Amino acid sequence: MNYQEAISYLEGLKIFGIRLGLSRITRLLELLGEPQDRYRTIHVTGTNGKGSVSAMLEGILRRSGIHTGFYSSPHLVSYTERIRVDGQAISEQEFADGIALIREKAEQMVAEGDECPTQFEVLTALGFYYFAKCQVEYAVIEVGLGGTLDSTNVITPEVSVITNVTFEHADKLGGTISSIAENKAGIIKEGVPVVTAAADEPLAIIRKRAEEKNADIFVAGEDFASRFLSCDGRTQTLEFTSELLGVVKEPYELHLLGRHQVENSSLAVMTSMLLHNIDERITMTCVREALRLVSWPARFELIELAGQKVLIDGAHNPAGMRVLRDSLDDIFPAEPRVLLLGILKDKDIDAMLDILLRPTDTVVVTMPQSERADTADDLLRRVAPYVQHVEAFADNREALRRALELANKECLLVIAGSLYLVGGVRQMLLARKE
Repeated sequence: MNYQEAISYLEGLKIFGIRLGLSRITRLLELLGEPQDRYRTIHVTGTNGKGSVSAMLEGILRRSGIHTGFYSSPHLVSYTERIRVDGQAISEQEFADGIALIREKAEQMVAEGDECPTQFEVLTALGFYYFAKCQVEYAVIEVGLGGTLDSTNVITPEVSVITNVTFEHADKLGGTISSIAENKAGIIKEGVPVVTAAADEPLAIIRKRAEEKNADIFVAGEDFASRFLSCDGRTQTLEFTSELLGVVKEPYELHLLGRHQVENSSLAVMTSMLLHNIDERITMTCVREALRLVSWPARFELIELAGQKVLIDGAHNPAGMRVLRDSLDDIFPAEPRVLLLGILKDKDIDAMLDILLRPTDTVVVTMPQSERADTADDLLRRVAPYVQHVEAFADNREALRRALELANKECLLVIAGSLYLVGGVRQMLLARKE
């Protein structure tokens, strides 16, 4: 099997859609020899921020001299981005070889009368298998959807991290904020410490689950916190404090921008301090060095292109848009903005636009590369009441060309709305930069 054949196989699995549950992944991993049990793990879920926190933790582990795996989703451009070892994406041939093996096991399952695994289950199994093959020491595992029945929830981690809980994927997670919180709390395991930035009702639910599982819980804003000190437009200077751990005003620099990354980084620092208790290689020095360098593409990422400032952010729900808007107002308060937007039709589009847009903004709308994409014409109709000028282009390349033209190196260009848009457009920008 070559890479394109592997992708064709994965695309074919989309007919099974999203089917939450652990029976298929459990059997598939049994047939692969339980690879997920051959290394230590950190499990990360939450509505927003889980990718950034996972990237920070992976960077900290790697900076500590630890052989590290990283499983995340979705990808921006290539499926290979989802599975990394020591910062390097799995090669296309290793990806194809792994998929070929897992396909054999999936076909064996079907022959035995089991259901065929879903696409995400096959990818998860591939990640676990590849990490075992590479003999990683630790793997940071980002949840795909929810927690309880997500296919990653077959591991017993060293620490469980729940970034926050807001209202998203309600149709798949029970329809209420409490059911969403209960689902995310489902990653909590017996005796495994929990680090969270959840608040209000979701926090109460997570506390209750932690108590039931005899798991110590560490809450942002109560047991630890990070405080913003300054930002030079490229790096934030922050300060971590935890009276519980006897840490007073520990300064560090963070390469990731945006006010949301202040709290996200506090989760990564707190988790690292807990990991230090089982592995002395993970020190505050390693934490500081890693956070000064860590990057996470398309998450409030600033790129300069021949004098044009472009801000790329995968904000794809109202909570993400609130963070994006606040961070833009904090860091670029006076700059006029041109926005390139593409949003999926199953999102709360009007709420997202109401949060993000200013009357003085200029907007170009386009379609994300997904069957769930809202049309450019419909998005134009929705955007028009909010701003002074809006144009629509179904083609992403044309939309980017026009947005750059309108920004004209005089406005900040902001690209947002869906990872299914920003990944491809980011690739186009980087190609122009070369």
